[in-house]
Amino acid sequence: MRLPRFTKPYHLKDYKFSLIILVVAISILGVLAVGSAKPAYQSKQILGLGIGLVVMVIISLIDYVWIMNFYWLIYLFSIVILAVVLVFGTEVNGATRWIDLGFTTFQPSELAKILLILFFAKFIMEHEEDISDKFTIIKYAILAGIPLVLIVSEPNLSTTICTAAVICILIYIGGLSYKFIGTVLVVLVPVAIIFLSIVVQPNQPLLKDYQQKRILAFLEPEKYASDEAYQQKNSVMAIGSGQLTGKGLNNNTTTSVKNGNFISEPQTDFIFAIVGEELGFIGSCIVIALLLLIVIQCILIGTRSQDLAGKIICCGVGSLIGVQSFINIGVATQLLPNTGVPLPFVSYGLTSLVSLYMGIGFVLNVGLQPKKYQ
Repeated sequence: MRLPRFTKPYHLKDYKFSLIILVVAISILGVLAVGSAKPAYQSKQILGLGIGLVVMVIISLIDYVWIMNFYWLIYLFSIVILAVVLVFGTEVNGATRWIDLGFTTFQPSELAKILLILFFAKFIMEHEEDISDKFTIIKYAILAGIPLVLIVSEPNLSTTICTAAVICILIYIGGLSYKFIGTVLVVLVPVAIIFLSIVVQPNQPLLKDYQQKRILAFLEPEKYASDEAYQQKNSVMAIGSGQLTGKGLNNNTTTSVKNGNFISEPQTDFIFAIVGEELGFIGSCIVIALLLLIVIQCILIGTRSQDLAGKIICCGVGSLIGVQSFINIGVATQLLPNTGVPLPFVSYGLTSLVSLYMGIGFVLNVGLQPKKYQ
């Protein structure tokens, strides 16, 4: 029987079941953590896991090379959904990041991260020979700037920073010259210092008040202990109180920071605080190890890709998981200023969970088409 154009005859031995096991394992821990943080959300997280698995399997069997023939349509779709949320989105706490679908909410920026990885993977491969040319870099910057401006307009600075970091990693993987990277760093470091020196001043024009307060709370946590730094201090307290083995999931101890409702949004931004308090140091290490192994698996699959685009897709998805994990855990442990980024596969959120499973599906398909060694 002749196969459709969008798939190929794959070999079962090339299917990376080890990656699937790691992803499912961390997702199950996420379901348990979400259920302990907010029991009402656990059933939706299980639904998201089920949908994500189905989507992952389907995408893993679709030839990524065929999909990338439509890379300009993928980019246009990303821009459209990011623009639509600004017009028709639901405003929550002063931010317009979600579209109400009736039965659930949809966050376009989470899906856009995966779609932009696909687009730039193809774009970089098309410009593999002239990736360090100034005109190519200008085009890349413009194409990256449009979705970033739309995301920051929601406003969603944390997702903008995360997406920008991934986009920078993609072009680095694509072979951007070290000379250009060095030049950018020489310019960027002083600019970043100047930026930070401005935003901590009263009446600064660059950031919104709540964004400035988060930075100030990070720099002077004691001064803002009852205000902006409150959540992070409670998060650190929760993680530390878990000690070696934790207090147990769904515990009813009165000394629990979670049970005292001292952590807001424990099922999303501060899910790692729940992991630390209820599963302890051991549970926290397991979560970090699983995320690290997933990132390493994605990179290893990318190194055996048949082309540059496949390599960029795998490393892009891996870097997205790595960057988001670093930011989320950094915020929960007060190593970074307070900002809202979900912990991959663990935090509650159907759009985030299903989108990440889509990304893993593409990585699996790249793995099904390894480089042929002579």
